[in-house]
Parts: sequence; C-alpha cells; structure tokens
Amino acid sequence: MEYRVLGKSSLSVSRIGFGCMSLRENDPGNERLLSAAIEKGINFFDTADRYGQGNNEALLGKALKQKRTALLIATKVGNQMKEDGSGWVWNPRKAYILSCVDKSLQRLQTDYIDLYQLHGGTIQDNIGESIEAFEILQQQGKIRFYGISSIRPNVIRAYASRSALCSVMMQYSLLDRRPEESCFDLLEDQHIGVLARGALAGGLLVDKPARDYLNYSQEKVKKAADAVGQVSGKKNKTATALQFVLKQSVVAAAVVGIRTMKQLNEAVAAEKSPPLNENDLSLLRYSVPLNYYKEHR
Repeated sequence: MEYRVLGKSSLSVSRIGFGCMSLRENDPGNERLLSAAIEKGINFFDTADRYGQGNNEALLGKALKQKRTALLIATKVGNQMKEDGSGWVWNPRKAYILSCVDKSLQRLQTDYIDLYQLHGGTIQDNIGESIEAFEILQQQGKIRFYGISSIRPNVIRAYASRSALCSVMMQYSLLDRRPEESCFDLLEDQHIGVLARGALAGGLLVDKPARDYLNYSQEKVKKAADAVGQVSGKKNKTATALQFVLKQSVVAAAVVGIRTMKQLNEAVAAEKSPPLNENDLSLLRYSVPLNYYKEHR
C-alpha cells in the first residue's frame, strides 16, 4: 500500500481509506473486515459521531483498540440530534464542538483523534468561532489536526484562507468532477489535502444499473460506466474508477465505503493497479460532459 502525507499535517495516510459509514450495526463480521483492512495496509479509518448516533464510532474504537498507535482515526462533528430524537440540526458553534469531542474520544476508546472534521458548513456560519474550537482542541492534545467535510466552494475558500486546515473531504468521481473547476487548484496551492469520497458514484460506475445522477441523465451515466468498462477490459472496474480519482495530485486518499471482503479486496487491488495512461484518461474524461457547481460558489 502506498501512503501520502495529508496536506500540511504529519499524517501519512494510506491511499485507500476505509469509510466506516458503510459498516452494518451489530454485524459480527465488522471486526474481521477491519482487521483484514489493517493487514492489507489500510491505516486511515473515517467515521462520524452522526453515523448510527455514535454506534459507528463505538464499533470502530473497539475493533482498533489493540493497534491504535499504528492507525489513523478521523471523525466528524457538527450535527446535533434534536431533543425529541426526530432528526438532526446543524450546530457548528464553539461550545458544541468542544462538548462533543470527549464523547467521541470515549466511544473511540482513545485519548486523541488524528483528524477531527467539521461535518458540513455554510458560509453563514460563524467560521471564526468554529476554527477557534478546533485550535483549542489541538492545543489540548485532544486532536492532532483538523479539516472539513464539504463540497461547497465558498465554505472551502473561507476555511482555506482563515485556518490551519489540513484536509477537505469532498465528493469526486468521473461522474462528479465539479471540484476540478473551483477547488483542486486552490487546495493544492494552499497545501491542503483532499480526501475523496464517492469515487464509485454509489456503484454506478462499477456494477449498479444506470440512473439519473446529479445533472447526468441515465443515458449519460451509462456512457460513463461503459467507458470505465472499456478501459478496464477484463480487469477490476473498481480499479479504473479509483485510479481516475487518485490520478489527481491533490488527492491524498480515496475513502471507500467498504461492507464486504470482496469490496475490500477490490479496493486494495485498485491501489496496486498501474496508474491510468493518458489515452485511458482522455477516454474517461470525454465520455461525459464536465459538470460544475451551480450553488455555493
């Protein structure tokens, strides 16, 4: 497994990260799957306090406890459960962030979080207050580095210009190339690493039937998937979709939702596959029109 330093941090992350949201609650196979991921070289595990209302953090903490020092744990904050339990509200306030970290630490069975991420964000937020909370937690040693999980260019620009942000988690795939226009150059210039999620477009590029996706019609989605198949030939389609994402120099890792051993093996094999050549990249890029962010610019 290859590793990349994440932005301005000292975190050396595996190029395939394990997206833990996909893990099923109370599945006895989770620990075996996580252990296999570690054995195959994956060292970056991403969760959030919202996933399973904290249960995802708890199962991850239990599974990784014995190998904690060799691994990197990322989690997220900013979504607050309503008092009646009927849903979530957005809360990026300093007091709320500071109050959540200890609960996450307890569930994760650790005394520090490698990467603490704001789980969203709007340009109307008190961004300075959120940044202050993360910097306090850094000073306290409860977190090592902080980032945001956002697809909004205006929010990303604000944090990039005002904070010691080390990473942005954002959706990026052949069917979602919006970050190329408004985010990648900025982040690379600022030495901020990208954690790419959604590289398989929910499976549409690999094995799911075509359907409308973002601004793409079902027909265009099929063209993109056919291009992936053409480049892959008899090889792993997952490899082609992931290698397309990993080809971007600003992308430190592709965070893949993994639920089965087959998915794990395909993701790891993808990282070991030869990089796509320019002919392959051109075929993929021209299979569908480039898309752009229309809001939050």
